[in-house]
Amino acid sequence: MYAVVTSGGKQYKVEEGETLKVEKIPGDVGSSVKFDRVLMIADGDTVSIGQPVLDDALVEGHIVEQGKSKKIIVFKYKRRKRYRRKHGHRQQYTAVKIDSIQAKAETEAKKPAAEVEAKKPEAPKAEVKKKAAKKPEVKAEAKKKETKKAVKPKAKKIETKPKAKKADTKKGAAKKTTAKKPAAKKTATKSKKKTD
Repeated sequence: MYAVVTSGGKQYKVEEGETLKVEKIPGDVGSSVKFDRVLMIADGDTVSIGQPVLDDALVEGHIVEQGKSKKIIVFKYKRRKRYRRKHGHRQQYTAVKIDSIQAKAETEAKKPAAEVEAKKPEAPKAEVKKKAAKKPEVKAEAKKKETKKAVKPKAKKIETKPKAKKADTKKGAAKKTTAKKPAAKKTATKSKKKTD
């Protein structure tokens, strides 16, 4: 049996009897720790997954050690700028030994079906019947409104005559009257030249 637990913004796969290093948790060595943000529990073939967290699941353990991990060097450097910074860092951690993984959902699933059915409330069914009874009244009111609308006389539409086309503009009239007369003039000028 194992579980997936969230602690310090990280997720850990946990089994009973395992020692786990997590981000620092306040407490003394030997004090108990409870992880209530359980994302998943797997027990053989049955797997229960939270959305995002299982409500009834709980993982318990106790603190074994409060310590610091190995030193790391944090070095910042920018070339040609005479900029360099060197820092050391040791991350604090808490070692927790897992004592038990509890899933309350499994105990409820093992109960007889008769007990589970007895717990279900029957009040919502009565509310549904009340809602169904209200719907015909609404339909009756809608029918009354429709009959009132049908009684009203319809307004007559006024027919409008199509507008007469506007007379041609002066420019349009001038274009229609002009004909290709320059060609006749050219022929006349050519004949005069030949005679001279």
